[in-house]
Amino acid sequence: MTIHATTTIKELRELLRAKEISPREVADGYLRRCKAYDGKLEAFLELYEPSALEFSHADHAPLYGIPGAIKDNICQKGHKATCASKILENFVAPYDATSVARLKAAGATMLGRANCDEFAMGSSGETSAFQKTKNPWDLTRVPGGSCSGSAAAVAAGLVPWAIGSDTGGSVRQPAALCGVVGSKPTYGLISRYGLIALASSLDTIGVMTRTVYDNAVVVGAMVGADGKDSTALPLQGPYDYTPYLTGKVKPGLKIGVVTNAVHAKGIDAGVKKLLEQAIADYKHLGAQIVELALPTMDYGAAVYFMINRAEAASNLARFDGVRYGYRDKDAETLSDMYEKTRGAGFGREVIRRILTGNYVLSVGHAEQYYASACTVQRMMRAEFVAAFKSVDLLFFPVSPAPAFKIGALDNDPLQMALEDYFTCPINIVKMPAVSVPCGFVDGMPVAFQLVGPDCSEGLIFQTCHAYEQMHDWYKQVPEWVRA
Repeated sequence: MTIHATTTIKELRELLRAKEISPREVADGYLRRCKAYDGKLEAFLELYEPSALEFSHADHAPLYGIPGAIKDNICQKGHKATCASKILENFVAPYDATSVARLKAAGATMLGRANCDEFAMGSSGETSAFQKTKNPWDLTRVPGGSCSGSAAAVAAGLVPWAIGSDTGGSVRQPAALCGVVGSKPTYGLISRYGLIALASSLDTIGVMTRTVYDNAVVVGAMVGADGKDSTALPLQGPYDYTPYLTGKVKPGLKIGVVTNAVHAKGIDAGVKKLLEQAIADYKHLGAQIVELALPTMDYGAAVYFMINRAEAASNLARFDGVRYGYRDKDAETLSDMYEKTRGAGFGREVIRRILTGNYVLSVGHAEQYYASACTVQRMMRAEFVAAFKSVDLLFFPVSPAPAFKIGALDNDPLQMALEDYFTCPINIVKMPAVSVPCGFVDGMPVAFQLVGPDCSEGLIFQTCHAYEQMHDWYKQVPEWVRA
């Protein structure tokens, strides 16, 4: 069998269980695609040698023999975990993240480390210290971030799945810009143990795949309580979401269209048209559409800015040249070593966020900025919880426009931060969301996202899958990687 760009996990499972293809043949097929196309795409920081790949013998496991990619801020035992940063350039993880361990237990094979924005800080994939991943639909455009490599690899058919971290949209936004499905589960549904933290109260392990079915399989494999992560929900896992995927929406389903998001100023006209068509499609499927506003959502970007920077500054204080990672060897004093190590080891965006975070946490400003942000965060969650008393799911855009040109926002950090405008509120309220492709504008993918109350992944997957069955967006791939 030849592995194609559009080959899905569901298709591979059927072939593997029928013994029509072996896990080694599947891995070799994807490695051939990686070697053929990743030179231009630069999605991977490292592809593992064929002889080093681990294969499961659990031939009835949900991901038996199916390879994927791991974002470079998630630990894999015996492999580097650099966070795409020079300060961790030679750090080798001594253990597997819980998410990785559970994927292995589900039979999956890891093909390599996917590129990302440095320490997951970025919305374009341009802050990696090592390379800039390109959007497979147009190599002059960004793939989105921070899961740039993960999204681009799935979109180009280099792997059928990839995982990453979603702190303010880092899975959903690049998935949308690259034309694949991206999920951000309920906070704590999947253990964060082994994820190198950006903002601990917002970070969530998410999944990118070609189809909703595939996404449900990968998410379900990682669900479950974890004694190594106190924020993990006390749920029994793994979990099978696929029975929800009937191709129909739930009878009586109510979808709330968030008017101050869908009709927000600045949304590209082509994107808005596709969003309106998706809403019409849900009406056709039998869903009841309810228009509503979430006023506090408009403060989401500001709240996210404060909390993200504050927690980033705290989490990254550990990278000081003393314990592990890069150390400036020419420094003569401890303070000099600390300053030079961090100055040389971190990139511009990371330094900017550390400085901002330390400012909003400083004496005289913490109450004004950080504490105020936490107060608004509680108000936002209360508003979302109230909304779900009248509707089952919420409909949001993902990105206001298709992918922009590489370098276009280099000198506009504020506009870059606003790329998370429609995604970061969902992290702030800690609820689940899934982004699904809904068409193209000028040849570039566009997506919407559905948001649900805590632990409503089954309903979200069901509703997204029903929409997906009406279209063939998941079968669309860039012409140059089609073979």
